[in-house]
Amino acid sequence: MRLLRALLRGASPGSIPQQVDFYSRFSPSPLSMKQFLDFGSENACEKTSFMFLRQELPVRLANIMKEISLLPDNLLRTPSVQLVQSWYVQSLQEILDFKDKSSEDSGAIHSFTDTVIKIRNRHNDVIPTMAQGVTEYKESFGIDPVTSQNVQYFLDRFYMSRISIRMLLNQHSLLFGGKINPAHPKHIGSIDPSCNVVEVIRDGYESAKSLCDLYYMSSPELILEELNAKSPGQPMQVVYVPSHLYHMVFELFKNAMRATMEHNADRCIYPPIHVHVTLGNEDLTVKMSDRGGGVPMRKIDRLFNYMYSTAPRPRVETSRATPLAGFGYGLPISRLYAQYFQGDLKLYSLEGYGTDAVIYIKALSTESIERLPVYNKAAWKHYKGNHEADDWCVPSSEPKDMTTFRSI
Repeated sequence: MRLLRALLRGASPGSIPQQVDFYSRFSPSPLSMKQFLDFGSENACEKTSFMFLRQELPVRLANIMKEISLLPDNLLRTPSVQLVQSWYVQSLQEILDFKDKSSEDSGAIHSFTDTVIKIRNRHNDVIPTMAQGVTEYKESFGIDPVTSQNVQYFLDRFYMSRISIRMLLNQHSLLFGGKINPAHPKHIGSIDPSCNVVEVIRDGYESAKSLCDLYYMSSPELILEELNAKSPGQPMQVVYVPSHLYHMVFELFKNAMRATMEHNADRCIYPPIHVHVTLGNEDLTVKMSDRGGGVPMRKIDRLFNYMYSTAPRPRVETSRATPLAGFGYGLPISRLYAQYFQGDLKLYSLEGYGTDAVIYIKALSTESIERLPVYNKAAWKHYKGNHEADDWCVPSSEPKDMTTFRSI
């Protein structure tokens, strides 16, 4: 709380609250994968990126900062949420410092790139820190259905905004930060123009397998089948961010392996995990099937609920720790990565048998367009409006005794 107040006091006159109000009136400008690719490969110009980001970053930051301010007061008072707010205030102020700088000033442009890298590093732990704040709130005040619904709505939008802001920061810093990754010389920033989907899936499997072997002393095998219906006989490649795909498949493999090992522990025979990859004219689809016993239909939605995790609260120490360990955020964040470029992640479960997880990715870079939250009247109403009763009857846990009813 003190840090946030100090930052607000230290800002220039009429600055942060007014600037947030001003920039939140504008809608973010979603970019397509093709636009990211074309800019980086053909017209990579630090000056152009500087001019775009100094306008776009304040808009994206301000839009989500307005939504943070609509959270319950007790949640806003938690130390973790206060810390996250202070990061956003500081980052917005640092970007606004370049608002009136000349685009012809090479020194300012170089300084801007350094600032972008600093902001990116500052926000490394935004996801677990906000998760810590939600856990602190839940432990202190409990959760009612309306608050749970509002927090779920907010976190989906907050984390999607964070993914999009980080995408912009990564592209600029990787393209103009002076360092080229020797392992991926053909990448355009964080984007691989020819992302080998099968290779990324195998990498995710091997990482999850190492964890599974460490914990259970064994692991399920992988059976992978691929079908390129778009270009038969050709490698399965799309324009995509490999780190996003890796995050999704690694999380799904971890869940599938844990379920498989525990469901089949008595037999000590562990059925393999089947993965089917198909590339069509519009979609690239990855289906992962396990024999881990599945979950009841009523619990499927809970798997994507941030407030539902029953795991013990982990300590947030450094960004080098296993991401989201213990918060139960793996699946909802993975779904956001899929949805970010207009894809999706869905679960289909057969209780007693196993679960199919399906990732959908747009096959065309022109259709892979950022999905960005916008602060407007509709969003405001979601937080402030009264949630009306359901217009479907809720079944009782016990059937009514019809013999007690008398005819009229």
